[in-house]
Amino acid sequence: MNPDLLNKIIKAYDIRGLVGKELTPDFTFATGMAFARFLESEREPATVVIGEDMRPSSPELADAFSDGVTSQGMDVIRIGLASTDQLYFASGKLNMPGAMFTASHNPAAYNGIKLCKSGARPIGHETGLMWIRNAIESGSPISNRPVGKESSREMLTDYVDFLYSLFDHDFSGRKLRIAVDAGNGMAGHTAPAVLARMNAEVFPLYFELDGSFPHHEANPIDPKNLVDLQKLVKKKKADIGLAFDGDADRCFLVDETGALVSPSALTALIADRELRKRPGSTIIYNLISSNIVREVIEAAGGTAVRSRVGHSYIKKLMEETGAIFGGEHSGHFYFKEFWRADSGMLAALHAIAALIESTDSLSSLLAPYNRYFQSGEINTEVASPKDSVRAIEEHYLQQSEKRGLQFDRLDGLTVTSPEWWFNVRPSNTEPLLRLNTEAKTAKEMVAIRDEVLKFIKSR
Repeated sequence: MNPDLLNKIIKAYDIRGLVGKELTPDFTFATGMAFARFLESEREPATVVIGEDMRPSSPELADAFSDGVTSQGMDVIRIGLASTDQLYFASGKLNMPGAMFTASHNPAAYNGIKLCKSGARPIGHETGLMWIRNAIESGSPISNRPVGKESSREMLTDYVDFLYSLFDHDFSGRKLRIAVDAGNGMAGHTAPAVLARMNAEVFPLYFELDGSFPHHEANPIDPKNLVDLQKLVKKKKADIGLAFDGDADRCFLVDETGALVSPSALTALIADRELRKRPGSTIIYNLISSNIVREVIEAAGGTAVRSRVGHSYIKKLMEETGAIFGGEHSGHFYFKEFWRADSGMLAALHAIAALIESTDSLSSLLAPYNRYFQSGEINTEVASPKDSVRAIEEHYLQQSEKRGLQFDRLDGLTVTSPEWWFNVRPSNTEPLLRLNTEAKTAKEMVAIRDEVLKFIKSR
């Protein structure tokens, strides 16, 4: 198979490409064969769980992948339509490796595959994807083994049961008004089943499963895709709004005023709640999260561990440190009790539980976690992101003594002063430099944001 194509569509954490041109049934058949061989080399269980999202191409691609797996003598359990965290649940509960067919928040023309080992353990570039890529390129020998069996299993009810088992109460207290934008993605499948179990009035938006995404992209990190939910929250006087991405592994919140909730504030809220249950525990946060996350963890008696951006790094750190929870400013939330996998639905349930346990509005509940002002991620196209990072470091090193600056290179470059910090990171896939800034006041945030951007664009 074409090595350039493989290099293009096999990413750091998953496989993703254009349907028909890059991602074809022939390709997913070959990937299923390679995955089975990889699992054998890792002494993994000989049954693979497969889930799929609502994209029109997912059933055909999943069928071919399943055929590839069974051709190598392994069995397959198909769980049908599923969110990515539902697939992770199945992998964890059944202790089997898994494959999820989804392109997450990408447009309709794309599809992809997320792979994991048994117990929902991640497979990334360095932990199996390169092995699988090389096996696809070299081709798989014809197997003399009997073809494996394919069966089906419904896992949605078990998934919902498990989510609720992680809470001490039954969600029957304060009745809430909850607006939900599924973005025509897989939350349209999981949210009705989850929310039906609580005392709530639900206002659904775009619950129809439609991989053409007729209303807006299923990408809540882009503010324009939240507009419909914000209008619905205000119209229905909802207590909280939930916006999911296409495969429903990420969730963004909107408060009762229609304002977007910072993922850092939600990370801090969940960290606070989890540390009340398990005092002294370790919690992971990524380096573009607000300073409030570290401050809340430490104030609650926990140990805060700072991580690079990316789920493979956070999951690895969680395993190494025994952390009970991890949060990313991108809207990914990881739970030890959920096999260290990410679940947007579980994060949403934590926010709902906090509201039920309180008489406050969501904005009031989160006010203590919104002490700082953030720019959000700003991407700038540059000739050489790595050269730009070096130039920025040299520029600010000259000012370090005068401005009291500190530097670290955990992920890109982070420059910290007593009043603000900023991080610049090269994109792994595009000639982009990603900038995030935070300061104690809005004026300071705007000033340092514009200062760094001006330097980047002047080169």
